[in-house]
Formats: sequence, structure tokens, C-alpha cells
Amino acid sequence: MASPTNRLASESSPYLLQHAHNPVAWYPWGAEALELARREDKPILLSIGYAACHWCHVMERESFEDEAIARRMNELFVNIKVDREERPDLDHIYQLVVQLMGRSGGWPLTVFLTPDQRPFFAGTYFPPRDKHGMPGFPKVLDAVADAYRNRRGDVELQAKEITQAIERVQRAPASAAGPASAAGAASAVEPASSDLLQRASRQLLARFDNRHGGIGTRPKFPNTMSLDVLLRRGVLEGDRVAAESVELTLDRMRDGGIWDHLRGGFHRYSTDERWLVPHFEKMLYDNALLLRLYADGFRAFKKPIYAETAREIVGYLLAEMRAPEGGFYASQDADSEGSEGKFFVWTLDQLRAAVGEDPLAYDVARLVFGVTEEGNFEHTGATVLSQHRTLEQAAAILDAGPGGGSAAHLERCREALARARVKMLAAREARPRPARDDKVLASWNGLLIGALADAGRAMDEPAWVDAAARAFAALEQKLVRGGRVGRYLKDGAPAGAKAAGGDGAADVRPGFLDDQAYLGNAALDLYEVTSDPRYVGVARAIADAMIAHHWDDAARGFFFTPDDGDALIARTQDIYDQAAPSATSMAALLCLRLAEIADERYLPPAERQLEALAPAAVENPFGLSQTVCVLDRLARGSVTVVVVGEAGSSASGELAREAFKAYLPNRAVVLVDPARPETAAAAQVVAEGKPARPGSAVAYVCRGRTCSAPVTTPAELKALLG
Repeated sequence: MASPTNRLASESSPYLLQHAHNPVAWYPWGAEALELARREDKPILLSIGYAACHWCHVMERESFEDEAIARRMNELFVNIKVDREERPDLDHIYQLVVQLMGRSGGWPLTVFLTPDQRPFFAGTYFPPRDKHGMPGFPKVLDAVADAYRNRRGDVELQAKEITQAIERVQRAPASAAGPASAAGAASAVEPASSDLLQRASRQLLARFDNRHGGIGTRPKFPNTMSLDVLLRRGVLEGDRVAAESVELTLDRMRDGGIWDHLRGGFHRYSTDERWLVPHFEKMLYDNALLLRLYADGFRAFKKPIYAETAREIVGYLLAEMRAPEGGFYASQDADSEGSEGKFFVWTLDQLRAAVGEDPLAYDVARLVFGVTEEGNFEHTGATVLSQHRTLEQAAAILDAGPGGGSAAHLERCREALARARVKMLAAREARPRPARDDKVLASWNGLLIGALADAGRAMDEPAWVDAAARAFAALEQKLVRGGRVGRYLKDGAPAGAKAAGGDGAADVRPGFLDDQAYLGNAALDLYEVTSDPRYVGVARAIADAMIAHHWDDAARGFFFTPDDGDALIARTQDIYDQAAPSATSMAALLCLRLAEIADERYLPPAERQLEALAPAAVENPFGLSQTVCVLDRLARGSVTVVVVGEAGSSASGELAREAFKAYLPNRAVVLVDPARPETAAAAQVVAEGKPARPGSAVAYVCRGRTCSAPVTTPAELKALLG
């Protein structure tokens, strides 16, 4: 007999559906649950997580599937379960509660609220019994319920103070006070402009791990935006230490167990400082950001391994994460068969069985990937694969005497490793697979679409550009209405959408600032690589809706939620980078890029937002790395390559291709075809005054408002860009 379901059974989120058969009387966030809490004067137990979260699964098994604990939860609380990817607005607010209480945030997030949504106590994972200094979850439930019943005054005071603190923390820093104007923006940015990257890099390098790469110790995250700051400083300003720090990190991450050495793609983070043992979930946003970073690393350092890494990331995403309509799924779980990492780790016996009667393949794989009898993963005898040795080192160990050290021996070992990888991947594919969260999130897809388009042009992979365009088309058709971007697709349809109207278009609930900003920037990335002016129109529509519904003059910036969104206890501004770049910095970037090429009326919102954030970005570049990058673009000015010639011609294509080969983080690439007026209209800010040359294509390089004389060959353009 099927187990009973709760109110989550009718939801579309895979994470909520995972909890639909818990004995806990879960509600989704909404009017029904909030009204019940008010009517019965019960506190709310809010649990926030996501489908690929290992510790979310652990707490579900230990507590939410326990009948006794569930009864206590149902008796004492109104229990609400939230998918943080579906409702990041709620996660933004309530993550702060744990941090304000002096603890580290994370998932699962467990927050106790008054019936009017104000938090008064919070934690993350709680064990079912007292363990390692943590109180057991039943003890927490009883203590919180007792406080709500018998010390209501204390609870109300705590809720009031925490709510006020949330409102303060999630607004742009007050240090940037004062009326905003174009002149004011310049004054806020200019004092930092000459040494902005130097000052930011100095602080980031003070936290850098000079042995293993990356920032900090354990656990260690990619921190892609901070690496972007260091790469800019290293390449644009000749800081050798900053450049070498990025290079070390890219090398060590690729060598470590955070990289999937069989399929490609990166796991979410490393539990140790060596990048060896990861938490095994794979997130779309991580792989999107790292795809762009490795493509930029290839541009900057010309190391083939970085191009190979980018190609294998894309190979993984196309093979395992693409939805039928063209978008990309959100994540792949860490767990399979009830254990974290079981799908990915190897014992010697498993390796031997996978490669079969091929002793050289077995030995080379064992040595290169570091597979040993004792293993390296949680005392299980299993090994997380890493680049434990180079192929050359393994070949030297396996030197069999005369001719063993020859080039022929090395080539035999190379072929043996390739055979082993193919056989190991085939064997792994036969294992029970981790679950996949099949939401197609607009925001994370925006990050990937832009990265695919840019990397595809950098490495001459037109199929990547095609994949980016197809994903964008799916989102535009199904999630964009009047420039407003919905949150996600599930099974090819907008989640939570009402039935299609007479025009066949479903009514889409608008998403959040990251959906608008990430997808708008993706449209501009596609415009640059395809030269299709339609994408500029889409980006402008998205930016117009973003300004109309998220911009606030009094706050001098963008709010994360739209002005017609749910009424929550605070309307926050997403100013700090997390695993993905802050929504405010990306909104400012979208406006700035449009102002550079399409219409200067988009400049004031970008300037005013950056004016508000500049002091905090200089003071805390780790938390606002993406803002530092956008400030650098505003202060330094973009490098705009304007190609004037026939669209689709080889001459125009060769000039544009050269523009994408160089490392130019503040680049814009524009094509103006004299025979197609719409191409000049899309880029009217930079198109004017750029005459064509009959019978050939020409390129102009503009830095700010100063443009070069026209050049006609890729070599001349390369020299100008250098």
C-alpha cells in the first residue's frame, strides 16, 4: 500500500516532491499555511533545502521520516517546506537569521517563525538525538514550543530585533549615502578606479592558499568571481602573483577530486584544502561559471588543458543535463543507494572488473587516478579519483626495461589510460544513478547560455553557440512575457503557470532579479557571438521590465523581489556574491552593457547602483567580487570592437573571431552590416561614424569614446587589442 501523502504531492519542485510522503504534515509556502498558523496561533517551522543537498537527505531520513518526531512537529507547529531554488527570496531572508545568531548558514535551513513570518530561532541540520555538542531535534522542538507558549514576550522581542537586523543587513551599505547622480557616481567610483583591482587583489591574496590554490582552507569552494578579479588584475595590470594564483587554482581544481575525471564537470566544493574529496552534487551554476573561467584561462595562459577542461564540462552538460526542449537541468544529486558519493568512487576490485583483461590499462589507471587498497574516502576502502600522478610519472613507474622509457612506451600508456577511462565510464553508467533535479531555472540557464556562447566563440565550437541559442529560445518562448522572466520550467512548462489563454501562452509568474539580470546578459552574449540584433531587443525588454519592477529610487538600487511579489517581512537587495554572482551586480552589468552599445538611458541605473556598492566592494572584495568586476568595467571603460561589413561573410567573421580569441573581460563585439539598417539601430551608440570599406570588412576598436582607425586584417586587429 502506498504511503500517505501530504500537501507537497501536488507541487512541481523535485525537492518538495521528495518530502511528499513524509509523515510530517508539510505545507508549501503560501496563504493556506500562513493563515492556519495565524488562526491556531502556532509557530511556523520553516525547512529550506534543495534536491541535491546531502545533509537535507540525512535530516529527512533521521527526523522527517520518523513517526514520533513527525507527530511532535505536527502537534506543535505549522510545518512549511521550501525549495531554495524555487523561492530564493525566502532563502535570502531566513539564511540571515542563522548568521545573525553567530552560526554558519547552509542547508538544510531550519527556522522558527511567528505566525506573521518573523523569525525568532534558527539552525541548520539537527540530529535526531544529542550528538557532537548539538541538541537533538526533538529537544529543539520542545524548547521552541515551550518558549512560544510560556515566554511569548521574549519571543516577540527576539523576532522584532532579528527582523530589524535583516532589513539593515540586506540593503546597500549606508556608507554610500547621499543623492545619486551621474557626477555622484563618478565621484564614488573614480577614487578607487586607478587602484581598484590592486586593492581588491591584495585582500584576496591575503586569504589565498599558495600551496593548493583557491581561497581559504576547508571546506574550499571555487569562488569563481574572486578568481575573476585576480585574473583581471594579473592580465590587465601585469600582476604576476595574481596571474599565477589563478593559474595554480585552475591546475589544482582540474587535478583534484572536485573534478569528475571520467565524465567531466565539477562537483560543488571540496571538503579539504587539497580539492581531493568533494561534496559530490553537481550544480549547473558552478559548471556555467567554471566553463567561462576556464575559457578565459585558456585565452590568458594558452594552456591546452584549460580548453580540454572547458570541452569536457560542455560534454558533461550536453550528455547529462540538457532537457528535451533545450534548457538545462538544475543539479545532480550527491547521493545514490542512500550513500554520498557511491556513484563516483572506486575500489581496486571495481577498477579491475571494469577494465577486464587489460593489465596495462589497469595499472596506468590505478597509478594516475590514485586508486589504492586503503582508499581515500571516509575509511570505506574506496577512492575518489584525482590526478594523483601524471601520465609520464605512471609510465616511468611501469617502465618494463629495454625501450620502457621510450616515446613508444609513453604512447602505449596514453592509449591504455584512454581505454581505461572509456571502460570505467561504461561501468559507472551501469551503477544506480544519483537523482537529478529537473527544474530548468531561468537564472542558472542564463549563466550557462552566456558561458556556452562566449566559450564557443573562443574555442571555435559553433555547436556550443547553437546549444546556447536553443536553450535561450526555449526560455524566451515559455518564460518571458513582456520582458518579465519567470522562475523555471518543469517538464517543459512554466512552473505554477495558469492554463494557456487564447494566444496559447501560459500565464507565467514573474521570477526574481537574478532571472532578469542573468538572462538579459545572456541575450547580449548571444548578440555578440551571432550578430543577430534581435537579441538586443530582447535584452532591452528584459532590462526595461527589470527597472520597472525591481528598481527603487529611495533605495538607490535594485530589489531582489519585484514590486508586485509576495509580501514578506523584508524586501531585500541581493548585494553579496554567494556561489553565483550577486543579482544587483549582474543587473548593473546588464544596464551598463546596454548603455555602451544600444542606449545611454540605461547608464544612470548602473551608475547609481554601483555608486551605492562601491565603498563596500572596496572594503570587502571577497563578498562583492562581481561588483568589483563591474566597477572595473565602468571605471576602465569597455573595449568595443565594431566590425563593419556584410553579415555572414568570411571577412567579417575572421575579424570577429579575432576579437573573441583575446582575453578582454570588458569586451563588446558589434557587427554593423550597411545593407541591414537594423544592425546599426541595435548598436546605435557605437555604430555612428564608422564607414564601411567597399568590398571588404573593417574593424574599429573603441575604448570609451575614443576609436581607432579602421583595420582590415585579423593581424592588425590582434595588434590593436594587445
